[in-house]
Amino acid sequence: MPEKYLEAGKIVGTHGVKGEMRVQPWCDTAAFLAKFKKLYLKKDSSECLTVKSRAHGNMCLVKAEGVDSIESAERLRGKVVYIDREDCKLPKGSYFINDIVGCVVLDAETGEEYGAISDVSETGANDVWHIKKGDNEYYIPNVPTFVKKVDIDNKKVFITPLKGTFSDED
Repeated sequence: MPEKYLEAGKIVGTHGVKGEMRVQPWCDTAAFLAKFKKLYLKKDSSECLTVKSRAHGNMCLVKAEGVDSIESAERLRGKVVYIDREDCKLPKGSYFINDIVGCVVLDAETGEEYGAISDVSETGANDVWHIKKGDNEYYIPNVPTFVKKVDIDNKKVFITPLKGTFSDED
């Protein structure tokens, strides 16, 4: 079952003197994070901030109800903020990195298992998936040339790797 609350960023500082906070987004863009009206300080709904946000370069500026001074904003510095998965409307075929980690990677033609996705690196051009099997780690770009199907519900990814990616073959 997918996690209900997802890490979305970290409060890294203040902005101005009226309690606005700078949040470093851990999602695709600051604009995506700025769409949320509620951010959470825990992986449950026990500490919720009702917010107004806006993108500011690669940061998200967040103004939370009840946080009205630089001092009160400063107390939240270093806190991770979470979003509720149910508040997200992802385009069809999109998914969260959190959901892809742990997926088993299979050959799209033969069904051979190559390992499981252990991490994702964001390179700018495309994400690179880290595939771990035993002590070995392999890397594959998340592009349609290689990634044929992503089945989040069944935690499976089907790929067509380049020759030599998982063996010494030329």
